[in-house]
Amino acid sequence: QVQLVESGGGLVQPGGSLRLSCTASGSTVGINTMGWYRQAPGKQRELVARITNRGTTNYTNSVKGRFTVSIDNAKKTVYLQMNSLKPEDTAVYYCYCNRPLYYDGYWGQGTQVTVSS
Repeated sequence: QVQLVESGGGLVQPGGSLRLSCTASGSTVGINTMGWYRQAPGKQRELVARITNRGTTNYTNSVKGRFTVSIDNAKKTVYLQMNSLKPEDTAVYYCYCNRPLYYDGYWGQGTQVTVSS
């Protein structure tokens, strides 16, 4: 089992920045990818950004150039630096990780990000 604990959400004005963090604990051996999804009210959960333990990244088009995902493998922590935030970025952000060797994946509890003036 892997536990994921997120932090860093909150309320920010349009154009502002936030940094999300997510730390994995427990049976972390075998984690290949960590990343972030988000879910806005009435919408499906969507991938925001992900990073492998080798540093390969993927972003959804709407956040490219504004968000940066990074990982500290030693600390088993993934970060999401969000700049130039827009009201449409408002959502609950969920951290996730996968362990291909064990055919499983895990989710964090979610952290609310609200972009509003």
